[in-house]
Amino acid sequence: MTTHHYHLYAIGNALVDTEYEVSDAQLQAIGVDKGHMTLIDAPRRAELLAQLHEQSARRTGGGSAGNTVVALAQLGGHAFYSCRVADDELGAFYAADLACNGVATNLNHTKAEHGQTGSCLVLVTPDAERSMSTFLGATAELDASALHPKDIARSKVYYMEGYLAASPTGLQAALEGRQLARFAGAALALTLSDVSMIQFCRPGLDAMLAGGLDYLFCNEEEAQVWCGSQNLQQVRKTMAGLAKTVCITRGAKGSLVLEAGQVIEMPAPTVKAVDTNGAGDMFAGAFLYAATHGYPHAQAAELGNRCAAAVVSQHGNRLQPEQLQALKARFEQENSVTA
Repeated sequence: MTTHHYHLYAIGNALVDTEYEVSDAQLQAIGVDKGHMTLIDAPRRAELLAQLHEQSARRTGGGSAGNTVVALAQLGGHAFYSCRVADDELGAFYAADLACNGVATNLNHTKAEHGQTGSCLVLVTPDAERSMSTFLGATAELDASALHPKDIARSKVYYMEGYLAASPTGLQAALEGRQLARFAGAALALTLSDVSMIQFCRPGLDAMLAGGLDYLFCNEEEAQVWCGSQNLQQVRKTMAGLAKTVCITRGAKGSLVLEAGQVIEMPAPTVKAVDTNGAGDMFAGAFLYAATHGYPHAQAAELGNRCAAAVVSQHGNRLQPEQLQALKARFEQENSVTA
């Protein structure tokens, strides 16, 4: 019988987020595509930083799967994150952030010795929409050396970040890890990450999906683009065939859980959204925490909605541990798991 040491083992990009509040006019003036993630090079990053230098900013650990493992760990789960940073100040910041949040990582054993750690400029407009300009830096060279096969084998869920579809070595590492996880009997999970990945890197996502998944996470726009349709019935039918359990987040409308031919609609708490950065990552982390701790998937989606609502009602992609603990305590009071 397998002893699970980790509830979640994830692989993804290591990015330090720098978040700015900007107007729609500013966003347009500096030429950033609203609402999506755009990959940028070092000169473009320098250009954007120069244009934003008078703006105040917040710096946090980021990366889609990084946000998810931190959320799960802050809720009390055990998580491992495979990623890549450079030997620089941002890399040290990122590694320390994971350690501070109780996430185990390959960075304790391997560290890049050259280049720059990846970073993401997150521009938040008054409508709470986030627009991301991502400089991959060292994480573009993420490869299979970041994998810890023994830890994958001791994990309940193996989680792949869809953004890795943009990196040949990162994609190959994710797929190698997927094979190890499947052999060990771990559940397989994927987040589609962003519309841009579906539009420009779909073959990589198809490879991550090949052979079936246990969990697939996406938002409604990503599901529509994947299916080439805005017809909700058609989208539900197509998406349901991609994994045993498909979670589609819908912002203020809550989330859908598609599994076993059923559609579960879970409403979201009513909040005033100020920043949507990290909402989907938070949902996935909270959902997987609940799912790996014995809760039915409808209740897991309920916790995911509550945690996502909390993160969008403030600035920044993360919550403080005490905020998540309070949400978990309230959730546990209202829901009980029968052994």
